Amino acid sequence: MLNMIEHGTASDKPGVLIAHGLYGSARNWGVIAKRLSDTRRVVAVDMRNHGGSPWFDTHGYPEMAEDLAEVIGNLGGAWDVLGHSMGGKTAMVLALSHPDLVNRLVVADIAPVAYGHSQVQYVEAMKAVDLDRVERRPDAGAQLLERVDNPDLVPFFLQSLDVKAKRWLLNLNTLEREMPKILGFPEVSGIYEGRTLFLSGAESDYVRPEHRDRIKALFPAARFAKIPGAGHWLHAEKPREFEAAVRAWLDS
Repeated sequence: MLNMIEHGTASDKPGVLIAHGLYGSARNWGVIAKRLSDTRRVVAVDMRNHGGSPWFDTHGYPEMAEDLAEVIGNLGGAWDVLGHSMGGKTAMVLALSHPDLVNRLVVADIAPVAYGHSQVQYVEAMKAVDLDRVERRPDAGAQLLERVDNPDLVPFFLQSLDVKAKRWLLNLNTLEREMPKILGFPEVSGIYEGRTLFLSGAESDYVRPEHRDRIKALFPAARFAKIPGAGHWLHAEKPREFEAAVRAWLDS
């Protein structure tokens, strides 16, 4: 089963399950998870091939949705589910395939569509790091800066580096091979009629007006909101505003 980090204790409110995006981890969501756990139980997971979770040869959304279903099945009951980017697509497939497990859904800056950009260059950058030359995290950071187009991403990638063991906590080979699945969205049947919030960064173009018909076809109760001044990494760029928006939605 997926590795989990738990915050807070059970209350009269549904628990919240958090699914991170590509190259992320449960630890990335620590601050927001702790804040939300003041009134409910919050569980953040490491997705397959990430962090402390098992590695597999596959990385498609149906399999990842089943991973989340197994977690909720072990936790018991229906949970509110929050997913960002890759985790948002996984959360959508979970809600469509197991609607009984999802109380409310929050999809952070992603749509149920295929995207044309690639993330393979970041896999290649991490694989190119000479780990034998890494004694401290900044040693790897300096190497990544030579290959990563956005320097703001380097500290994020470094969170998935085990310096002592000289290994990445990411199954880079599988992620590279399965990138078309990660960028795509599977053909799924079913409709999720539960309350759904598509929360996006106002500066991001991941959720576009032309996506709304597709979203409404799968999630007829969907509502849309944007966080001003935030891009795709809205939870990291505007954590207070993101937490407030999620809290208001879950409590409404």
